[in-house]
Amino acid sequence: MATFTHATLERCAQLGRTLTAAGLAWTDNGQQADPQFLAYTVTDSHGRTWRISPATSYQVSPSSPGQIWQASCPALMTTTPVLSARQVAEHISDVPA
Repeated sequence: MATFTHATLERCAQLGRTLTAAGLAWTDNGQQADPQFLAYTVTDSHGRTWRISPATSYQVSPSSPGQIWQASCPALMTTTPVLSARQVAEHISDVPA
């Protein structure tokens, strides 16, 4: 069974700080205590909604333990690879209109 132990409270706080620093509007669903249900909703500068959630333990590489987040945007029909908080924020900020 997949686990989500890598989605710690500190990593959740780091994601929030990184999204804020990138100027992205975001909310979370308050499920930090149960990360398998954790999701962040982010609105990019073009008004598109992104959903960020922690990757499963199977998706997290031991060689890149800080890369635990995956973002998807239904409007663009795209899902990112597993990225770090900084990489997710940069990706969402950099996707053109």
